[in-house]
Order: sequence, then structure tokens, then C-alpha cells
Amino acid sequence: MPRWRPDASLATLKARAELCGSVRAFFMARGVLEVETPILSAHATVDRFIESFSTVDGRWLQTSPEFAMKRLLAAGSGPIFQIARVFRLEEQGRHHNPEFTMLEWYRPGFSMQQLMDEVEALMRALVGGAGGFQRLSYRDAFLRHAGFDPHSADATQMRAAAMAAELISAADFANEPAGFWLDLWMSRVVSPALGAAQPAFVYDFPASQAALAQVRQGPPPVAERFELFWRGIELANGFHELADAKEQRGRFEADQRYRCAAEQVVPPYDAHLIAALEAGLPDCSGVALGLDRVLMLKLGLSDLAQTLAFAADRA
Repeated sequence: MPRWRPDASLATLKARAELCGSVRAFFMARGVLEVETPILSAHATVDRFIESFSTVDGRWLQTSPEFAMKRLLAAGSGPIFQIARVFRLEEQGRHHNPEFTMLEWYRPGFSMQQLMDEVEALMRALVGGAGGFQRLSYRDAFLRHAGFDPHSADATQMRAAAMAAELISAADFANEPAGFWLDLWMSRVVSPALGAAQPAFVYDFPASQAALAQVRQGPPPVAERFELFWRGIELANGFHELADAKEQRGRFEADQRYRCAAEQVVPPYDAHLIAALEAGLPDCSGVALGLDRVLMLKLGLSDLAQTLAFAADRA
């Protein structure tokens, strides 16, 4: 096919427009305000596993509209949503494109479970389906599909189990911490088994994987975080949002130290977000949903590029 031509068919482009229209209709009916926030920022995520694009003038392309949307929440916006173009410095693949479309929304007063209910309702509006979505705690998902308790297994035990399952060879990854092994088991074993029929939620992550979520004290302590999987593919990541400015600053600084030690780029964290949290973020839950992946699975396409007018290699 000539390289000037689009990746997506005309029928797929029409389906994409209809999907976005359905999203807007869903939130309009529920009184949720659509907002737009800047794509370019003086700050960037310092997440250990997400790399940001930088510009020649020292600014950063957003990997998520989260920080700016939380500033709106702190200013009294009430419930808000955004269909945003976001950018992550990663290779193009079957389920990845460096530029993609993210739906993000925030619900003041919602618990994590209430937001999961709304994610399920939105998915039904977008892709149909009958019967309840499966809901598994992170612990239950690991016990069912990996065969061990992720809250009690240590790095040595998880590495030994990975060797026994032939995920790695005896010489691989001898000194990696427990978080590495949790991520490996989730990506290689657990998540591919999730949501084969209906989408499946996994919730109550280990506290070490809280990211921007609140931690609920245990035993064991768990992050009030969930992810949504369908046919083995992650679609959404949601949190009962952390509102403590001191704790958030501490997490940002810990991530910066990690990135420095790993000789990664160390962006400035978002000082405006910290100031907004100090002013007062309402108790809320929020979630990001990858619309390109939803469309891909809805239409039965084999590659994310097929949902895009022009994927990265044709842009």
C-alpha cells in the first residue's frame, strides 16, 4: 500500500467518530463537564516506567492530562472528562503508538468501586455486551493465574517460580527487586489470561504500586487502584486519587531518585499540582481509558495502527 495512504479504512474512521460521539453523549447525560487542558507543559511525569517527549524549548508533551485536570478539580470544576491526545516515548507495536487518544475523567465523591461501576456502564454504551464484568482483587488474580500470593511472595520466590514456569532462564535477572517480578508475572502470565469473554477489573494493587492512588491500610496495605482488561489487553487504569500534597511530593521525589540512579532522563515534577493539592483536592476517583484499544477490540482489528488515520510510521 502506498505510504501516503491512511492506515485506517473509511469505515473505521467513521466508527472512531461515532465512538467519541457516544463518549460525549454518555457524559453529557450524567452532567460531567468536558474540558481541554494544555498538551505542552513546563513539567512532565516522573513515573519510573513512562518516558516523555521533550521540545527544543525545554517543555514536555503530556503523557496524560491528569495533573492539569486535578488543578481544575482543586479550583472547583466538579466532575470533568477529556478526550485527549497524549504522547509517550515508546516503540510502535501491535498495541502501542507513541501518540494516542486517552479518555480521562474524574468523579468527586466517588469511591473506587463506584467509578468501576461507571467504567462498566460506559463500556456497555460503547461496545455492548451482557452479563456483569468480572472483578478480581490483585491477590485473587495472581492466585488464580500465577499460583502465588503477590502480597507475601518475595523476589527470590517469584524468580524461582518464573524459572520453573520457563519465563526466564537460570542466568536471568538475578538481583531484581520484588516489583520487577510482579510486573513480569502480570505482563507475561496474569493479564493475558484476563477478560477472555467479558472485560475484567483487577483492583487493590500492592501498596508499592500505588502510583497516584491512596493506600488503604491492611494487613496488607493496598493501593486503591484498578485496571480493566479485555481479551488480555489493558484498557484502563483508575485510582481513588491521592490528595495529600506531602505524600505526593515524596512519591515524585522518590521516582526522580530512581530515574537518576537508573541513568534515565529526570524531568521536573509538576509543582503546580503540588500547590493545587495543598489548596485542597476534593475526595475523588479518576480513570484513564485508551480509546484506540477499545475501538480495536470492538471492531476485531489485529493492530492498533488500523484504528488510526496515520500511525507513527506514516505520520
